[in-house]
Order: sequence, then C-alpha cells, then structure tokens
Amino acid sequence: MTTSLRIPRRSLLAGAAATPLVVSGARAQAKPIKIGVLTDMSGPYRDFGGLTSEAAAKLAAGEFAGKGFTVEVIAADHQNKADLGAQIARQWFDRDGVDVIVDTPNSGVALAVSAVAKEKNKIFLACGPATTDLTGAQCTANTLHWSYDTYMLARSTGGATVRVGGDSWYFLTADYAFGQQLQKDTTNFVTRNGGKVLGASPYPFPGTTDFSSFLVTAASSGAKVLGLANAGTDTTNSIKQAVEFGLTRKMQIAALLMVINDVHAIGQDAAHGLRLTESFYWDLNDSTRAWTKRIVALTPKNYPNMCHAGVYSSVLHYLKAVSVLGAAAAQASGADTVAKMKATPTEDDCFGKGSIRADGRTLFPAYLFEVKKPSESKGEWDLYKLQATTPADEAWRPLSDNACALVKA
Repeated sequence: MTTSLRIPRRSLLAGAAATPLVVSGARAQAKPIKIGVLTDMSGPYRDFGGLTSEAAAKLAAGEFAGKGFTVEVIAADHQNKADLGAQIARQWFDRDGVDVIVDTPNSGVALAVSAVAKEKNKIFLACGPATTDLTGAQCTANTLHWSYDTYMLARSTGGATVRVGGDSWYFLTADYAFGQQLQKDTTNFVTRNGGKVLGASPYPFPGTTDFSSFLVTAASSGAKVLGLANAGTDTTNSIKQAVEFGLTRKMQIAALLMVINDVHAIGQDAAHGLRLTESFYWDLNDSTRAWTKRIVALTPKNYPNMCHAGVYSSVLHYLKAVSVLGAAAAQASGADTVAKMKATPTEDDCFGKGSIRADGRTLFPAYLFEVKKPSESKGEWDLYKLQATTPADEAWRPLSDNACALVKA
C-alpha cells in the first residue's frame, strides 16, 4: 500500500507546478524516461545548483530526441531539508514515475535520497553534495557520485595551501554532514603534511548570515589560515565579512568549496588571489567552451560550475546506457542500469574521458585555480587561472581506504 504524501507547494517550485521538458523519440513507448532534478531553488545553494542544474539536465535530454525513447525532466526545491528531500523522492518514485534523481546539493539531503533510491531500486546521480559517505560507508548499488567530494577538495585546495606555508588552521564550519566531513578531511591533509589545527567554529546551517563573532574568534586564534568548510552564499558572506573586518591582512583564506558563481558574486576586488578547486571550468579547453555556449543560451545570467557540468554529464551517461539497454530494461532495475553505467567509460564535453569505480565514484582530474585580478580578466566570467592539475587516478580517496561494501564484495 502506497501512502499519498502531501508536499508543500513551495517545495515543488519548478516541479509539478512547472511545465516539464518532454523530448519525444518513439510513439510506441507508453512510459517515458523521467528525470527529477532535486535541487536548491531558493536557499544558500541556489546558484550552486538551482535553475542551471535543471537547464543542464534538459540540455542532455534534448540530445536524445529521436533515439527511440521519450525523456521528461521535472524539478523541485528540497529547501535543504533532509526529510522533505526524502518525501519528494518517495513521491516521485511511487506516484510520478521518476526513474532517476539528479543533482541534490546538501549532503544531508543527498544521503536521505540515496537511501530511498536503494529502497525503490531507482537511481540517484549525486552531483551537488560533497560527502564521501555516498561512496563510502553509505554507498549503494543505486547511487553514483559525480563532480567532486570532500576528499578531492581537501587534497587539492588544502594540500596546496599547506605546501605554500599555511601550516596552522582555524575552521569556520557549516554544522552538518558536509561541513563536518570537509573539516575532517582537510584536517587529515594538514596534519599529514606537518601542519596543525588550532580550533574551529561550527555554526548552525542553514540560517546563519552573520559570521562576525566566528571571525573574531578565528582572528584571535593565531592561525595562519582560515579554512571555510562551507559553500554557496555562506562562503560568499564569510569572505565578504572577513574582508570588511580586515581579517585577510592577518590570515590567508582557504575556500575549500567555492565555485565560479561564488567568485562572481563576491567580485574580483575581494576574491582575487583566492585558490579553489573545481573539476570543470568553462574556459578550460575548446570542448568546455563549446558546451558553455549551449547552456548559457538557456541561463544567460549564470555561468555553469562543476555541479552543473556534473548534472549534464551524468544524465548524458545515463541516457547512453538507456539507449543500449532499452528503456523498459533500464526502468526495470536501477541497480542493473547503474552497473551498466559503471562498466562503460564516460565521455562528454564537460569532463572529457573518465570512468566510474565500483564504489560509484566518477573519476576526472581536479584543477586548482587562482582567482584573477580584475586587470587580468578579459570578460565578466574570465575569472580563473590554472595553478595545478591532480590526475584522475590521484584526486580521489583510494579504494584501499574505502568502507564501501561494494568494493569488498
């Protein structure tokens, strides 16, 4: 027996209340492939995912017009609430015929959705969350993790900061699964390289906008580096307030999860010189520039980041598997379809060639960037210069350190 769930209308922003994209292929198929973009449309991660994630999924779906099956894309706002995210997932799987959920910034929400996808034998393509638990202790045969995670960020940004002399740290940490894991992973890299952590200020998430008291405590700690274990508008607010308080004259800021939309929001006057890690940058090569032109046509005021690229890449790879298996077979078992995706190399304009490990971790290089000075930029979104590249086989947590049961099976 299925219980009908009442989801607040606000939570279905750009979802059931919106007209979904339908890409027609074959008339004979009665049941379309249905993709649900579960994201943050109104909160601190709205530029991290949001409407551009929905556009990325639709862009990938549009490339399969006429391929023998029909694809439909819908979207909803999880409001950064794990219980609401799980409710929407259940409604989508049980009542609305959704086969795949994609994106889902917010690690707490993502872990809840991953559990529902396993229970229903559907698919979860995690592109927005950072927690390594999705491919670790809470891995499932129904979830794949795209774009980035806390280990990759800590290794690239944290490791680079320590190597240039940032050997004492104080953390400002969003107090939930993502922030806690990012602080833990970065601490491991700092101490492994001879550094030390002098303290941390966990803060309530979501809802905190005034970071002044935490910044004062950080400044008095004597640490050389302020590690921001947060993301989205929390990161931009933290950096803006740190600049206002003059903290940047005493401490180096390590933005452990920062994307191009954050840099654009802060402005180069305040952000130049910051180092950050992404697995995608629109101006990295000819392929990334070509793809960016296609998506910017749909979202002209918001350039894509690695999460948006991950939505496109993961949906594209899923639909390639559907085209091989056939729609009916792909819909019959999410775990079997994920197994097919793991067995097939990935390739697209965003990440180039890649692969997927047994634990569900997609493997791409990680890029360490430095934010350009205003005088170095040739345009509004010309914001990064490449500092270092970590190869795909080195950027992610080794399987030997992994608690995922799928690896040991």
